[in-house]
Amino acid sequence: MISMVMVAVGVYARLLKHAEAALACLAVDPAILLIMVGVLTFLITFCGCVGSLRENICLLQLFSVCLTVVFLLQLAAGVLWRLETAGGKVGVGNKHPSVSCPAEHPVPSPQFSCCGGVSYKDWSQNMYFNCTATNPSRERCSVPFSCCLHDANQIVINTMCGHGMQARGYLEASAFIHTNGCIDKLVNWVHSNLFLLGGITLGLALPQLVGIVLAQLLINQIRDQIKLQLYNQQHRADPWY
Repeated sequence: MISMVMVAVGVYARLLKHAEAALACLAVDPAILLIMVGVLTFLITFCGCVGSLRENICLLQLFSVCLTVVFLLQLAAGVLWRLETAGGKVGVGNKHPSVSCPAEHPVPSPQFSCCGGVSYKDWSQNMYFNCTATNPSRERCSVPFSCCLHDANQIVINTMCGHGMQARGYLEASAFIHTNGCIDKLVNWVHSNLFLLGGITLGLALPQLVGIVLAQLLINQIRDQIKLQLYNQQHRADPWY
């Protein structure tokens, strides 16, 4: 049921997207990611549910293997993340914003008071914000609205406050936008919330481990029942039984 809700939310979010942006951003659209995760979760849980109801060893084995693979991938991702944060290399391979999609929902700049990966000029890697003379985009040398400094007392919000900010220096741009990158901000937030993240990870891992153990126990019980039935059938065929 949860996976079906995830798919429904993903489809609804996808339908709200503008048609012109829909084709360009399929690979990085959070709605598409939510739909894929929901479909994958539905298939895995469907195998476990039907396998347990029908006592099907193949479906139960598939369910157990899938949960094991997901758990190992989560464990590997956690270890790699920890190693990268310890080495201060988070985001080196993906420090730039998307090169092909407009920043309708970019990195969480407002929450972390940041802009771009390392600095606000990383947005030049985006084809819409690229700060070169050959870029025909009207958003050339700009940054997304999420990078702007917001005044709570401001009645009329200027959504074009990031226009041309990449052409300005750090000190000049800092009066209008956040100039620090989001990678360091995110790493600091992770380090300050390790217990929270650890609890969430443990909460996600425990149901998976319980599911794997219960699936294996049920498989062993089914096999024992099959062996018992075969044993009874063989002895019933014995004339001395």
